[in-house]
Amino acid sequence: MENDRIERSITRIFKAVFPNSTNHYDTLFGGTAMHLMDEVAFITATRYTRKKVVTVSSDRIDFTRPIPSGTIIELIGKVIHIGNTSLKVSVEIYIEEMYSQNREKAISGTFTFVAIDDQKKPVRIK
Repeated sequence: MENDRIERSITRIFKAVFPNSTNHYDTLFGGTAMHLMDEVAFITATRYTRKKVVTVSSDRIDFTRPIPSGTIIELIGKVIHIGNTSLKVSVEIYIEEMYSQNREKAISGTFTFVAIDDQKKPVRIK
């Protein structure tokens, strides 16, 4: 049952990388990548809990490949740990070349969220 809930909350978002989101090296700006990752993690956490959640930390973000302008990226969020009031979401970004089948992982990170009530107090997830 729990695995079904995790599988149903997996979130996949695709974006095209255009020059307006790149740095002076013509690759995706790191801050933009982190923003997109936090957004996907938030959506994943919300889909899993169906409660209000807030980001409390990003544990580690590894940039292993630059993401060039003119590529497609896929962001995948998946719940990897569930506590009483918090949960961890792993987010990976894959690069796809627009005109070939090449695909590789470029960035990975983990985000922690806490479920909250209307008074912004932690509430149980389960």
